[in-house]
Amino acid sequence: MGAAPSAVSPGGQCGVRRHDKQTQALVTPPLALQYLREGNDRFQSNLASHRDLLQQVNETRDGQFPFAAILSCIDSRTSAELIFDQGLGDIFSIRLAGNVVTDDVLGSMEFACRLAGSRLVVVLGHTKCGAIIGACDGVRLGNLSTVLALIQPAIDMERTVPHHRDSGNPEYVKKVTRIHVERGVERVIEGSPVLREMVAREEIGVIGALYDVDTGKVAFLGETFLLGEATLLDLSKRLAPAGGVEQAPPPGPGSGAPAPGV
Repeated sequence: MGAAPSAVSPGGQCGVRRHDKQTQALVTPPLALQYLREGNDRFQSNLASHRDLLQQVNETRDGQFPFAAILSCIDSRTSAELIFDQGLGDIFSIRLAGNVVTDDVLGSMEFACRLAGSRLVVVLGHTKCGAIIGACDGVRLGNLSTVLALIQPAIDMERTVPHHRDSGNPEYVKKVTRIHVERGVERVIEGSPVLREMVAREEIGVIGALYDVDTGKVAFLGETFLLGEATLLDLSKRLAPAGGVEQAPPPGPGSGAPAPGV
């Protein structure tokens, strides 16, 4: 087995060669996470790498070997390639309003990891998310209602705020946002035996993260990091009593409110 790749992200410095099949295979889940941390550090410092995009087009025309798959929101401020300072061919970017985990999302993650070789799955939420705000306010609007319904479990699981459970309470929204990310990580494991098996064999890792739209910083939620059978067992223990706990009060009025920006 060859030497592990440099700790510098493959898309992080001008002149660094992009991954091929052999180098991608040497990336471990912790190293993939390190690549993303370093990329976000560069983004926050306004030190984004200079890239020759046409060269990257040429380098990736015969195949792609991304090291991570990132589920994020469609919010225009949360482009994963930008906030992690990555280039063409570096990451799979999966985007839906509210970074909800659906069967289609799981299928995309399975493709990224099982067939295309990615080593890390990230469920990335963000502050001031319009989808979270809409769910907290009980917004109903066409097909968007189906998306917001997938955020409702996080609202039900938030039990520390007895009153003002709507978007008028920023702290409540923040708590729901974090729970929704944590629940997203759990949903990946619950909904995909393929990904669960890969985590158990330490072929991939799964982690949740939160992006702050005010600062540009991504905070990785270390307690959500799943890598190896032991972490899956711990997750199963945490989830076991969940069904027997009484649900929190429903969100306040707001079903007639206009849908906010996602």
